Amino acid sequence: MAFGADELSVLRRALAVALHPAPLPNEDVRACLALAESVDEAVREAGRLRAFLQADLARYREALPGSLAGYLELLQDALAAGYRPRPDDLAALRALRANPVAAALLDRCRRLADRSVRAHLAGVPAATAPAPRTRLLALPGGRAADEPAKEPREPRKPREPHRPEKPERPEKDRPMPKPSEVFPPRRRPAPPPEERAAG
Repeated sequence: MAFGADELSVLRRALAVALHPAPLPNEDVRACLALAESVDEAVREAGRLRAFLQADLARYREALPGSLAGYLELLQDALAAGYRPRPDDLAALRALRANPVAAALLDRCRRLADRSVRAHLAGVPAATAPAPRTRLLALPGGRAADEPAKEPREPRKPREPHRPEKPERPEKDRPMPKPSEVFPPRRRPAPPPEERAAG
């Protein structure tokens, strides 16, 4: 994830406030909230992209050996994005190891799988996508700091629903239409004129 110059300045100000709490102007609060929303959206988009890539990889793996070139390319992209090879990937690569690219990928995937198993046995949590964080609801010195403290209001009493005094009825002067007026009868198409043969 890369930040632009404006986003970095907002992040720098937010970190400074986190280290040394002080009231913030409204525009800084809005900028921090906008940055938090942007980061959340980037994390959600990365999750959607990861799910799409894994589904695409599974489709290509199921279509092997016909999809060899596409599968190897997708697997390389997935590994670069942090994908951990699964047993299905290792089995597919073992079957394809006559291809030099598949053999190199098999070695790489074995090393990654070994590291993952060792980390699991050592009790080190595997790197995963960050858990969704709670929404940032307030910052010190935000809008609430400008407003005077309000007394809690009494809960509203529910209003009674508006009921018309007389139910609306159709005018009595107008008669009810007949079904034949609403749905006219279907006309049968006329048979095509027969051509007379000269002769």
